Amino acid sequence: MTQLDTDVLIIGAGLSGIGAAVHLKKQCPGKIYRIYEARDAIGGTWDLFRYPGIRSDSDMHTLGFNFKPWTEAKAIADGPSIRKYVNDTADEYGIRPNIRFNTKIVAADWSDADQLWRVTSEDVKTGAQSLTKARFLFMCGGYYRYDQGYRPDFPNEAAYQGKIVHPQHWPEDLDYSGKKVVVIGSGATAMTLVPAMTDKAAHVTMLQRSPTYVVSRPAVDGFANFLRSVLPDQWAYTMIRWRNVLFQQFFFRQTRKNPQKARERLLGMVREELGPDYDVEKHFTPTYNPWEQRLCLVPDADLFTALKSGKASVETDHIERFTEKGILLKSGKELEADIIVTATGLNLVFMNGVNVSMDGVKVDPGRLLNYKGVMLSNVPNLAVTFGYTNASWTLKADLTSEYVCRLLNLMDEKGATSAMPYLAAFPNETEPFVDFSSGYFQRVMDQFPRQHTEAPWKLHQNYFTDRKNLRELPIEDGVMRFHVPEAAGAAKQVMQAAE
Repeated sequence: MTQLDTDVLIIGAGLSGIGAAVHLKKQCPGKIYRIYEARDAIGGTWDLFRYPGIRSDSDMHTLGFNFKPWTEAKAIADGPSIRKYVNDTADEYGIRPNIRFNTKIVAADWSDADQLWRVTSEDVKTGAQSLTKARFLFMCGGYYRYDQGYRPDFPNEAAYQGKIVHPQHWPEDLDYSGKKVVVIGSGATAMTLVPAMTDKAAHVTMLQRSPTYVVSRPAVDGFANFLRSVLPDQWAYTMIRWRNVLFQQFFFRQTRKNPQKARERLLGMVREELGPDYDVEKHFTPTYNPWEQRLCLVPDADLFTALKSGKASVETDHIERFTEKGILLKSGKELEADIIVTATGLNLVFMNGVNVSMDGVKVDPGRLLNYKGVMLSNVPNLAVTFGYTNASWTLKADLTSEYVCRLLNLMDEKGATSAMPYLAAFPNETEPFVDFSSGYFQRVMDQFPRQHTEAPWKLHQNYFTDRKNLRELPIEDGVMRFHVPEAAGAAKQVMQAAE
């Protein structure tokens, strides 16, 4: 048998990767693991994005790890606070020495004969490539490209004399003091940028083609802070986490059960914030039902406060073309801008963009089925962390890591060298990986695996269902197949006979 370099190779040192490493240390203490991180720092998304106001769009009692309480006063936290939380976790559990920074995974090929992954990595500074042999590959690098945000081409863009910036690549030295700024987009990034930039900018305009559902929540969770003052941190954290999970799941079910009522309630809340004279119908009334796309969370109504102050405004229109001074809209109105921010979204990618193959044959994710939201049909020893679209990412990431640890331990019990969810034949009728109409998902859904209508090939957007499936139900479900080498199997039989 070929010598292994590591038992588990984790891709990515963000929330998912650091969490996976901690779960491995806790539940599989005998396993050797490594983390390969393409950047030079821990934090993933929260280290990459540095635009003004960068913050979570989920509460930190559910975005935080289940094993490490969030103890800051603000539940809707800013980027630096989240980055510190992830770094503190890595240091507290001794994860940092196992991370190889500036190391990008280029390709991974499964060798059936050797029962391992041959992973080709590249030093991002020198370009030098190296080979790592790992038993299990755990992809925790998120779901979008870090090197390039989504950026459509705009008509006559070259004529514009001002500065164009994408939030994913925010210049550290960008001075927007006293400048007129137009932010193109209507997602979480745009709604974070607009109020955050009003402290220095002369005026900030959010230019959107169509509205998004927006809901305000307090940045500080008073009840959570009270509980933490009278209870141990972990007790208080667990209680608030469960409260928030229950509320999230209840709200999501209600929006799907009665979308019209949910729509009226959400829009009513916006009207309460902006008053009867504001055109909520035009600027904050989407054409789709709630949770067909992700809701945008604004802490302490900061976006609405910026709009009411006159420091910010919303334009709902289509772009005709760029001009020397700004943007000409289809309506004929011209928006003058010193700076244009293209908050136009992400470029999604599955399996971190790694060229995955099995015995030299390229794996096409679009011809695979998701298995329990963790593994892929007929691909051994590979797990992918993909969080919820209707709740906090880390809720699913924690469950995914716990399942992987259960699987690894069961493999050890069996003397197995690999485990694979077996699919006899790809079904004729399948569904997309996620039921989401957002453009950034729709652009690349053919590159993602499919799902079926029945377990275990169904992707549940439900924490309670996943909690049961991944924590409690037996791993041996008639679908998961194990490869046990003959020598190991014979030895196990001898030991059982001796007992």
